[in-house]
Amino acid sequence: MIARRRQVALALTVVLAAGAACQAQHRHPTAAAGRPAPAAARGFTLVASGDILPHSPVIDRARFDGGGTAYDFRPMLAGAEPVVSRADLALCHLDTVYGANGDYTGFPDFRSPPEIAQALAATGYDGCSTASDHSLDDGAQGISRTLDALDAAGVRHAGSARTETEAHTVTMLRAGPAKVAHLAYTFDTNGRPLPAGRPWAVSLMNENAIVADARTARRAGADVVVVSLQWGTEWQDAPDGQQLALARQLTAARTGGRPDIDLILGTRAHVPQAYEKVNGTWVIYGLGDEIAGEMTDDQGVKDPRGNESTLGRFTFAPPAKPGGRWEVAKAEFIPLLFDVDAGRVVELGQALRRGADVKAARDAIRDVVLSRGAAKDGLVMGG
Repeated sequence: MIARRRQVALALTVVLAAGAACQAQHRHPTAAAGRPAPAAARGFTLVASGDILPHSPVIDRARFDGGGTAYDFRPMLAGAEPVVSRADLALCHLDTVYGANGDYTGFPDFRSPPEIAQALAATGYDGCSTASDHSLDDGAQGISRTLDALDAAGVRHAGSARTETEAHTVTMLRAGPAKVAHLAYTFDTNGRPLPAGRPWAVSLMNENAIVADARTARRAGADVVVVSLQWGTEWQDAPDGQQLALARQLTAARTGGRPDIDLILGTRAHVPQAYEKVNGTWVIYGLGDEIAGEMTDDQGVKDPRGNESTLGRFTFAPPAKPGGRWEVAKAEFIPLLFDVDAGRVVELGQALRRGADVKAARDAIRDVVLSRGAAKDGLVMGG
């Protein structure tokens, strides 16, 4: 496993250098310029990615990329930008809170540079889930600092809150002609109690609450309801019993015959997990880590899977009749790798086309993603 990551890193050195010139040719349109029109009339594309988990070496790399006096995470994410920026709606998972005044730390208590928010916006992300087991690593002030930075960068957020009103307000985003509600929850906060007087500060995972919130979002006008869940067992390729049971329960919830939830996005496991269509609704059990330092698994062994992930890309088609469901007309996954030596997200399909020896990593991700039979329901590998 370790040898595989080293081989990939060596192969990508040339590819990243070649890609830099290509990337300079491609810049996603600014918010003012707008995004390309959706490919299908009145449909939209949604892209989702895995954990942003900046360990100390990742923070150090961002400082290097910022010339030693600032923190620049944009080069790290440039490999995902072509896919992310072209989507009508792009969502990420921010696993950490932001620190202040240069007090930035990695594991075990994460306090990340707030400049990440600017990089997310520049890459094309519209919103992020912020409910995680690290949401309280710096208490209520960490939540406020994080959401303030995301607001300043124009990146929406769901899953943590500064006020009770904010906690009870649906995060609604525009995707082409559709209104998309984004809800987010975490299984735990690493044993840290919710701040005194703020039981709403972080959204905790509870089936009844999730369904109730989804129905509230629908009443507020959501055409599509997307739920981000930080769940599962770390370092386990296969979804655990809790994931499987909750996925069945949530996708079975209906109001007037229409599903209450249209898409589930999972994070936390640190490794890619399967995609599956459950009760007619797509579930990603685990997207993996989009950005993380060199990872050590629960056995204390360095594990390259901790730097592998996918982008999920879903093309939604409008309902056949008013009040009907927006259906996923096309479901895709795009394998990614975070090259910890170069400090860059690499889209593996593109890297292969440029001659990098990354086929083994790409195929390993593909096999896991398709391990629960998603291919028969139309899931394909994109890139």
